[in-house]
Amino acid sequence: MSKTLLGRKVGMSRYFLEDGTNIPVTIVELGPCVVTQIKTEKAEGYNAVQLGYEDVNPGRATMPIIGHDAKASTAPKRFHREARVEEIGDLEVGQTLDVSLFEDVMFVDVVGISKGKGFQGGMKRHNFKGLEASHGVKRAHRKIGSINGHATNLGTGPKPKKGKRMAGQMGNKQITSRSLPVVHIDNERNLMLVKGSVPGPNSGMVLVRTSKRLNRKKTTAASK
Repeated sequence: MSKTLLGRKVGMSRYFLEDGTNIPVTIVELGPCVVTQIKTEKAEGYNAVQLGYEDVNPGRATMPIIGHDAKASTAPKRFHREARVEEIGDLEVGQTLDVSLFEDVMFVDVVGISKGKGFQGGMKRHNFKGLEASHGVKRAHRKIGSINGHATNLGTGPKPKKGKRMAGQMGNKQITSRSLPVVHIDNERNLMLVKGSVPGPNSGMVLVRTSKRLNRKKTTAASK
């Protein structure tokens, strides 16, 4: 099955190989996760496994969540995510999964919510250079300029074209970092070290799964 776990981003560090090579890594604390529900193609129309991560005080959980997780004989969880699989295999409701699930995996995808930057202008959001800073431009240096010429395909419409780069909310979106190499796994502390950066702030929740898309070089390395 496709291996998936929930965890939290701890932060960035460096990892030295035996030959002294310095690798920039992101530390992710994975699991333990509890299988809170199993969906089958016969009952729901598709095969999937729902994972619960991190205990939460029952006073801060809803009654539906408490009852749902009680069916798996576990305390209410803070996060629940569903992972589709081709076959359920030998998984059972209430089973606990930890980072050892990824011991034979070389590349993973990490899904997280990027840091929110709030409402930003065109210069910060889209890297516009701004208007001229010379004589004659008054209090308009950071404006995006005219948008009328891109109103519609003919340039005469009542509203801007879809996708026009303008000011707006920046960040706070789901981002997937694909095909990150797994550098080291610490089973005792449920830690995974992956090469490169991971979306989101420190202590942010992330989902780690086996990589779905590899280039030719990584595909060759993973098949060895």
